[in-house]
Amino acid sequence: MELMSIGKFAKHVGVNVVIRNLYKRLHDIRTNHLHQCSNEIVKTKPSRIVMEHLNVKGLMKNKHLAKAVAEQKLYEFKRQIQYKCEKYGVEFVEADRWFPSSKTCSSCGQIKSGLRLKDRLFICSCGLKLDRDLNASINLANYSI
Repeated sequence: MELMSIGKFAKHVGVNVVIRNLYKRLHDIRTNHLHQCSNEIVKTKPSRIVMEHLNVKGLMKNKHLAKAVAEQKLYEFKRQIQYKCEKYGVEFVEADRWFPSSKTCSSCGQIKSGLRLKDRLFICSCGLKLDRDLNASINLANYSI
């Protein structure tokens, strides 16, 4: 009887070791991907890089986004971009947390306060129709301190 319980314990420990190794491998893959992406961005030698200061605490409150946001290591990505910008002489600008990049029309400057996260297309009364993320990236490119 005791040999049987030791065998079950050994299997349990072995499974835990395998799971721990898989999580470490996943962590290493994500970290490597962050390094590769940040290198690719900074080595294109743009005149400046503008990133939003994301409200991560607010994103974590959304139960549908929380796990995905936590796994993305957004702070680590920003940190890597910052230090690589310093290394390669690229200006790094962090846009204000409350800058409405997604809600501002990149053509006329009108702010759509009722824009929801599920609205993926930005449609303005001036006639502009753009993907919401593309519109936000244009606004960030035009961001001035």
